[in-house]
Amino acid sequence: MVKIQVKNSRLFMSFLFTLSRYAIREPAAEFLGTMIFVVFGTGVNCQVFLSMNSNVESVPRGDFLSLNFGWAAGVALGVWIAGGISGGHINPAVTFTLAVFRGFPWKKVPFYIFAQLLGGFCGAGIVYANYFHAIDIVEGGPGIRTISGSGDLLATYAASFLTPVSCFFSEFLGSAILIIGVLCITDKKNGPPPQGLVPLALFIVVLGIGASLGMNTSYSLNPARDLGPRFFTAAVGYGTAVFTYRDHYWLWCIVLGPVTGMLCGAFVYDMLIFEGSESIINKA
Repeated sequence: MVKIQVKNSRLFMSFLFTLSRYAIREPAAEFLGTMIFVVFGTGVNCQVFLSMNSNVESVPRGDFLSLNFGWAAGVALGVWIAGGISGGHINPAVTFTLAVFRGFPWKKVPFYIFAQLLGGFCGAGIVYANYFHAIDIVEGGPGIRTISGSGDLLATYAASFLTPVSCFFSEFLGSAILIIGVLCITDKKNGPPPQGLVPLALFIVVLGIGASLGMNTSYSLNPARDLGPRFFTAAVGYGTAVFTYRDHYWLWCIVLGPVTGMLCGAFVYDMLIFEGSESIINKA
């Protein structure tokens, strides 16, 4: 009798575990995909720029093209990891835009966005743990943390010569191009790549954006890519300046820039190209 009760208890616990696992499977995929994306991207930032200090490496380990390839590879791998489970959004602006223009369920949006932000936070933490010795050298000692010294390797900060309008426009433009690429790649009536090659197509899109439009604001194009690491840098000693920089740059440029850019990019694509009935343009 006792053995039967133990066996039933184990079966019940196994059932609960399986049920809970599938309940969070999609957000978990977004978390993992975003985390890997940020690990690759902020990792290549740290490797390239920290190695420029002669006390860290005798020769630099990369250049601007290395940054473009690192971020593009991060996007491709992140989408590859999450794509079959959650759709591989790995970007709150993409999730929001797909909810507006492609009928993505609104009830899933908060869970996706939270998972993406958490993935960005954890990804930045992993990279920081990997490079903190080099960061100590570049910053001038343990415990010294500045935005210009190493904080801008994790979160994004605009070039000093840009006006606020130029900052916003740079993120808006890159994000609009990115969502047009995403919608084109996934449009069944517009010569999409085979399903397994979607990450490769996104690799090309992100590589092109970075190589041609990446200088001004480090082409965040993704609130989770910036806000996750920004929260992390605030937590490990970079201070409140990460949020007050340029009158809350993180909000009006890094959040609103990608969201409005992708909404406009999706509107243009659907007005000119897309024929699917799921678009609000075609429904109208």
